[in-house]
Amino acid sequence: MLPRRSALFFFIFVPLLLSCQLVDMALQGAANDTISLSDGQPRTLDPAKTLGGPDGPLGHIFSGLVTLNTDLQIQPDLAAGWDVSDDGLVYTFFLHKDAVFHDGTPVTARDVIYSWERAADPATGSDTVLTYLGDIEGVAEKVAGTANEISGLRVIDDHTLEVTLSEPVVYFLSKLAYPVAFVVDGANVQQADWEHQPNGTGPFKLQTWRDDEIIELVRNDAFYKQPAYVERLVFDLGPSLALSQYENGEIDLVWVGGGSLERAQDPNDPLSADLRTVVDMCTQTIGLNNNLAPFDDVRVRQAFNYALDKERIIQTFTDGNALVANGPLPPGMPGFGGLNTPSYAYDPEKARQLLAEAGYADPADLGILTYTTSGYGDVGAFVTAVITLWQETLGVTIEPVVLDPFTYYDELYAGNAGHFYATSWCADYPDPQNFLDILYHSTSTQNLGGFSDPQIDGLLEAARVETDVTRRIGMYQEAEQEIVDAAPVVWISHGETAVLVSPDLIDYVLTPIGVPQWHRVKVQR
Repeated sequence: MLPRRSALFFFIFVPLLLSCQLVDMALQGAANDTISLSDGQPRTLDPAKTLGGPDGPLGHIFSGLVTLNTDLQIQPDLAAGWDVSDDGLVYTFFLHKDAVFHDGTPVTARDVIYSWERAADPATGSDTVLTYLGDIEGVAEKVAGTANEISGLRVIDDHTLEVTLSEPVVYFLSKLAYPVAFVVDGANVQQADWEHQPNGTGPFKLQTWRDDEIIELVRNDAFYKQPAYVERLVFDLGPSLALSQYENGEIDLVWVGGGSLERAQDPNDPLSADLRTVVDMCTQTIGLNNNLAPFDDVRVRQAFNYALDKERIIQTFTDGNALVANGPLPPGMPGFGGLNTPSYAYDPEKARQLLAEAGYADPADLGILTYTTSGYGDVGAFVTAVITLWQETLGVTIEPVVLDPFTYYDELYAGNAGHFYATSWCADYPDPQNFLDILYHSTSTQNLGGFSDPQIDGLLEAARVETDVTRRIGMYQEAEQEIVDAAPVVWISHGETAVLVSPDLIDYVLTPIGVPQWHRVKVQR
C-alpha cells in the first residue's frame, strides 16, 4: 500500500507524526480504560476509498472476513472458517453466526457481497478494488461498468458465501485483510456524512471525530470475538509536542526520529527502556513517469538511478537509520536478497555516459523536468536535496510541483505525475507479489509510472499461480532482477520505525506491517 499511519516511511513522514499530540486531555488522562495515541488526520474512513492499512481507526471500526495477526499470519475474522476447492478456484466462507453491526443488525453473506460490489462500482471510485479484489471472477467487469454484479459471488445461505476466482492465486486470502474487502452496512453508507457515524462491525465504535483534532473510539461490547480490553481508544489529530506529552504520561505511544531518536538510543537516557524499533516492509522510491520522455528510455531511467548518492541521502535524513534499497523487495519479505548484484551504486560518470548514449549529451536537451510532491506550499527538505544533487551531478533543470497532501494521490492516479513523483510502498501482506506484481505489472492500478514490459508481465503472471513455494520465490527473484535492470523508478531506502511505548501497555507488538491490534492490548497503570 501507499504510505500509511503505522508503516509510514521513516525519514519523510515521522516529523509529521512527531508534531501530533492528544488535544482533549479530559478524554484520556492516564486512565486504566483508555489507550491514547498520536495520529494524522485520516483521508477517509471509507474502506473502499482508503489508501491506508487497517492499523488505524478505520481498521478498528470495520472488519473483514480475515485479518493478519501480529505474527503476520492470516486469521479468521468475520469468517469463522473456510473451505477451498481442490483446484484453488472456489472459496467457501462460513461467517460467525453471532456477528453483528454496531447497531445490532446481523452480518450476513449478502452484506459481504454488497460491500464488495459497492467497492467495485465505478461510481465509488475505489483506487484499490482491482488490486485486492480483482482476482474474483467478475470484479473487473463490474469496475469497467459492463456488469451490474460480481459474477463470482454467490450466497449459499445467510452465513455462507461462495467466492469463485478467475485463476487460483495462492495469496488470495492475504488480500482480503486489506480494508477494501471490509464489510459495510448498506443502509448506513447511503446516508449523508455517514463516515462521521459509521455502523461498522469492528471491536470499537466511533464516538467522536473532530477534523484535525481528535478521533475517539469506544469498545464494542457486542463484538463477535473477544471484546477489547480497554474502554476507549483515542487518536490525537492536532499539532503539538507529542514527545513532551509522552514524557508526562499523557499519551501511550509516540513515533520518534532525528534528535529524539538519538536521545532514546542513549542507554543512559530514561527513554531508552521504552524504545522499540523495526525495519518496515517498506521501500521508498522516487517515481519516474515512464510514459513521458525522457523516461520512456531505459538508459535515462538508469542514469538518474546512478546519479543519486543514496548513502548521503540516508545519512543526511536518517542519521543512518535506514538501509539502501537495491530493489523493490524490503528486508523480511520472502525473496529479499535475491538480486545478483547491488544495483545503481553512486556513479556520476556512468550516469552522464548513459544520458549521452540516449541522445542527451547536452543536459539542456532534456528540457525542464517536473518533480511532483505533496505539501502546503513549501518544498520539503528531502525533495529539495534530491533535486539539488541531480542538478549538480547531471546539469539538468528540475522544477518542483507541490500538491495538497489530501489530493496528492488522487492526482497521481489520474495520471498527473509529472516526470518525477514522490512515493513509497509498504507491504499489506508478506508476499513478494504485493510489491512486484502490484507495482510493476503493466495492467496494475498501482503502477503509477506506466512501466510496461511483456516479459516481466509473463513472469509475474506465472508466479501468481505457482504452488511450489521454492519455485515461486525463484520466479519472483528473477522478476525483481529484471525490474531492477529496467529501472522504472529510483529505489532509495528501506526505513526503520522507532517508537516509544509506555510500559503501561501490555501485549503491544511493533510489527513491520501495520495490523489491527489495539483491541488486544491491555493497560496497567
